[in-house]
Amino acid sequence: MENEWIPLSPDAPFTFACTPEVPCFNDCCRDLNQFLTPYDILRLKRHLGLPSSVFLERYTVTHIGPETGLPVVVLRQDPASGMTCPFVSDKGCTVYTDRPASCRAYPLARLASRSRETGRITERYALIREPHCQGFQEGDRRTVRQWIEDQGLLPYNEMNDRLMEIIGLKARCHPQPLDIRERHLFHLAAYDLDTFRRQASENDLLKDSDAASHGRSPAETDDTTLLRLSLDWLKRTLFLQMEGGAS
Repeated sequence: MENEWIPLSPDAPFTFACTPEVPCFNDCCRDLNQFLTPYDILRLKRHLGLPSSVFLERYTVTHIGPETGLPVVVLRQDPASGMTCPFVSDKGCTVYTDRPASCRAYPLARLASRSRETGRITERYALIREPHCQGFQEGDRRTVRQWIEDQGLLPYNEMNDRLMEIIGLKARCHPQPLDIRERHLFHLAAYDLDTFRRQASENDLLKDSDAASHGRSPAETDDTTLLRLSLDWLKRTLFLQMEGGAS
């Protein structure tokens, strides 16, 4: 049987829970391609108390996305452990409070698009019913809107929308593959935040940012704010200059 995708409006209700009492508990935490967004990595590396470079080396692999042509970070899985997530235990997720967006959204999938003319984000949601999942017989009845709030998805969605804007700019202004330098800059600013912080301080990369205008250095900037600044820097450095030149 294939997965069933059921479109849902923000106020449509559904029933779901995933607890150790559900027979399929932890089954969805193995043998999957777990893509990590920049904000996923920020939350996970902070939860584990690791510099971003160490987290990336220890827990992830990077490849080039075939559709976007941009570096994509995927959670590393060990074949010896049955391809299970490195953060799953018999009792469940060991990084639950900072789990990735796709994990906390499940069983929902968010489909977002951004208008080039207005910048307005349009989002749609679908319920994913996988044949093995028995969580739909558990839990309270909640709407999509309530689920998003309960699972703490709003900051993830905000940051992921910033990345979506960059992906759109890349497609529009730089359809050809990134060169080695551009791939390095993208990986640095999007994923390796602590190394970006150091290089931004040493090379004054954020001199044109709002933070600099208020006299704040990258070293004094919290991770979430720095990620916003690094994505804006990436957008200006790789793509907006091209768009300006093209116009």
